[in-house]
Amino acid sequence: MDIVGFLKSQFICHLLICYIFIVSGLIINFIQLFTLILWPINKQLFRRINCRLAYCISSQMVMLLEWWSGTDCTLYTDPESYHKYGKENAIVILNHNFEIDFLCGWNFCERFGVLGSSKVLAKKELSYMPVIGWMWYFLEIVFCKRKWEEDRKTVVQKLLNLRDYPENFWFLIHCEGTRFTEQKHQISMQVAEAKGLPKLKYHLLPRTKGFAVTVQCLRNVVSAVYDSTLNFRNNENPTLLGVLNGKKYHADLYVRQDVPEDEQECSTWLHKLYQEKDAFQEEYYRTGTYPAVPIVPPRRPWTLLNWLFWALLLLYPLFTLLISMINSGSSLTLASFAFVIIIASVGVRWMIGVTEINKGSTYGNNDNKQKQK
Repeated sequence: MDIVGFLKSQFICHLLICYIFIVSGLIINFIQLFTLILWPINKQLFRRINCRLAYCISSQMVMLLEWWSGTDCTLYTDPESYHKYGKENAIVILNHNFEIDFLCGWNFCERFGVLGSSKVLAKKELSYMPVIGWMWYFLEIVFCKRKWEEDRKTVVQKLLNLRDYPENFWFLIHCEGTRFTEQKHQISMQVAEAKGLPKLKYHLLPRTKGFAVTVQCLRNVVSAVYDSTLNFRNNENPTLLGVLNGKKYHADLYVRQDVPEDEQECSTWLHKLYQEKDAFQEEYYRTGTYPAVPIVPPRRPWTLLNWLFWALLLLYPLFTLLISMINSGSSLTLASFAFVIIIASVGVRWMIGVTEINKGSTYGNNDNKQKQK
């Protein structure tokens, strides 16, 4: 292992990265709070400012994938569609099989300049999470409780509010509703059998209500639906901890453009789409490639420059404080510092644990079981 690889694997580096992310994120959240005064005066200015503030947070995560880990991201798509990416509003359907698939989705957004304005359909609990959850609140992210009777009115209203959004945006949606596991897949296929739907081998049964409402509400502002299927070469099993350790992965993302012709047939269209996605997965596992032209979108420098700015801004006072504490020789001061380090270590491990598949949501298990009763 070279010296750079060794340093990337050290916990102290991970701790410093997380320190920069959390402290800068809280500073940006604080600034976002003050932008609320702009909403009644100039709503579009409020939105433009928050797109850029959000980019300062989310781009730090993308920096880890692009620059720290050095993960290769190859896009397989139609060259004619490629030139439209980032220049139009779109709904992006993502598969949900890997611990860092959300990060690859953000990387896709970053390569085409829509990371700061990208939207998601997220569970309500995330809105209370500092940094990312609070950032999403100011980005007008659509939060839901995953109970359609309660969500219908609020989700529709939030989606309609995006019709006059001043920036090009991509609305990222995981139609499976939860991350793929063997247990969830088994339950999901039991539901498919009970409903007379074709079984899927590599995906969970898509949830059609949220997708149909999203298409209907954004029909006048969204130009296309991008179906994206993510895989990693050589049977790699990427994790956020691996990225943090500087491990390089090789991601292949297949993207094709389509639009449901009939809003009323969104459900049928989506089920057919997932049958096709399953076939693409089968082909990829057999051949190691997708049926499209491979393109490597150029890596932009802004994620790295943003991270370096916050690192220079925040590390100097941290090291100054640390030196002062050591020079003081106070046992109480040093003990307090050690306690903060322990708390920070626990926090870092918790943040990483949120992305782990074996600690994921039980939503797919419980919800499907209830449907079978």
